[in-house]
Amino acid sequence: MGSVKLDDIGVGTNGNNDNKNGSEKKKDPARENLGSRPIRNLRMADFPNADAIVHQGLLEEARPETAVDILLVNPPTPDGELWIRTQHRVGRRTRENMVWPQVSLAQMAAMLAPQHKIAIIDANAERMGWPEFTKKLNELKPKYYFTQVTAPTLENDIYGCFLAKARGAKTIAFGTHVTPIPRETMSPYPALDFILVGEPDLTIRDLLDHLENKIDQRPENIQKLFKDHDPTYKPSLTEDGEVEMRGIKGLVWRDKGEIVVNFTRPFIANLSDMPHPLHHLLPLQKYRMPMIKGPFTFIVTSRGCPAGCTYCIKHVSYQYTTRIRTPENIMEELWILKNLGMNNIHMYADLFTVNREQVMGLCKLMIEQEINIRWTCNSRVDYVDEELLQMMSKAGCRLISWGIESGNEQILRHARKGAYPDKAERALVWAHEAGIMNWGYFIIGLPGETEDTIHQTIEFAKRLPLDIALFHVAAPYPGTPFFFEVVENGWFRPGTQWEQVDMDKGTVLDYPQLSAERLLYWQRRAFREWAFRPGPIKTYIKMLLSDTSTFKSALNVGIQTLSWQTNSSDG
Repeated sequence: MGSVKLDDIGVGTNGNNDNKNGSEKKKDPARENLGSRPIRNLRMADFPNADAIVHQGLLEEARPETAVDILLVNPPTPDGELWIRTQHRVGRRTRENMVWPQVSLAQMAAMLAPQHKIAIIDANAERMGWPEFTKKLNELKPKYYFTQVTAPTLENDIYGCFLAKARGAKTIAFGTHVTPIPRETMSPYPALDFILVGEPDLTIRDLLDHLENKIDQRPENIQKLFKDHDPTYKPSLTEDGEVEMRGIKGLVWRDKGEIVVNFTRPFIANLSDMPHPLHHLLPLQKYRMPMIKGPFTFIVTSRGCPAGCTYCIKHVSYQYTTRIRTPENIMEELWILKNLGMNNIHMYADLFTVNREQVMGLCKLMIEQEINIRWTCNSRVDYVDEELLQMMSKAGCRLISWGIESGNEQILRHARKGAYPDKAERALVWAHEAGIMNWGYFIIGLPGETEDTIHQTIEFAKRLPLDIALFHVAAPYPGTPFFFEVVENGWFRPGTQWEQVDMDKGTVLDYPQLSAERLLYWQRRAFREWAFRPGPIKTYIKMLLSDTSTFKSALNVGIQTLSWQTNSSDG
């Protein structure tokens, strides 16, 4: 047999299995500790890529029965409190606990139905936070996510787009912020796919019809709108039937990283041709307004205002053209709401009394048809007369909100208001004598403002027969003449963000003679001097006692107001 080495059997040289000297075999470190091996040469990175699989999974994921084509959204608010937002206005916190109806979303839902499956979420009215909102997104699984964007809520609104985009939706924005600055809104926010510039009603229908290949499914009333509003309109398709995105008017979109702004879409000329808003999709019972018993909602009676006020955001979307609906068409919608149990209506318009014949005709029909609703509206002081106000009162008008702004004529002239203190006093007296309550809005901090002119405004407000008065700080929203004036004169406060502007708790203005802090101080002082008097206190107590269902809300308004006043400095 072959020889066997002693090392192979682990015995000592003395032939015994015992190692009498206690020494062990020397072991190889490379076998015992892998860390002793040489480090390998650096290789080129080769990361695994699962993008295609995940993307395909999103495309092929089964859509639940609850899924919709498009979700129209008023998202959760930045701070969980109530905010006022609508199609052609900017967002602001509501100091008066007003819950603002999202009729603009209901109007666009009517433009899309029934060819596109729709849902509406009004998270503000539902007091819905982001966790619950996210669950609703998962439940509804929209192909398209449609939201308003305003300056004070910009990043909050975009967060909703981010959540929807992460779930496979195409995201679409409209509103007063994105209309004047579409490129600079899209550029920093990749979660935003489309912007609708200006009046969005027909653009959203046009976009979805092209993307979903439903142009030939348009009902006759929608075909008529496209034909009548723009004689040059035609579907934007190539010879091969592919969608040519550059031909969809009013659209801002991304083309391989480039932000493309398409041609402007003309305004809808005849508002009476539009389908009535799908009010039943809204949480109607959630909408509330001070001094109004029970829920209320909007009817949009016209669009546009011929006045030239430099600070007004509504001119960004609708500019200076005015389009009205017929009294008969408005009555049809009033009866729809009446049958839904709504007895309180706000005639929502840039200027409700813009056409005397329309208002008189509507009032006559309301009286003749005995619709028996209570309604409110807005007006300018130079667009009413005594007979008109008496007629409005007989038809059920209970309150008018007036944009009075200032008690100083020179400030009003500079702002191109066109309606001065003498006319304001006359109009409010007429309304008061007709039995209509007066709600006055004032602006602190328009160009030319001084502490003396603010005193003048406060004293003027005290003289007027006002049931409610609100004092806001001037806000130079992008696209308004006031905005460009502020830029030109360097009145923007360095380092401020749009989210800081809510007309009550912040301002970006810093005048040489009035700092931001002084503007906010005077805003609070103006309200305090007006409100803490016997007349307004009596009105507030009456509001508390008038309706037990709104007592808690009215009490909360008072607590908020006192807190807001207490937090102000008496500089």
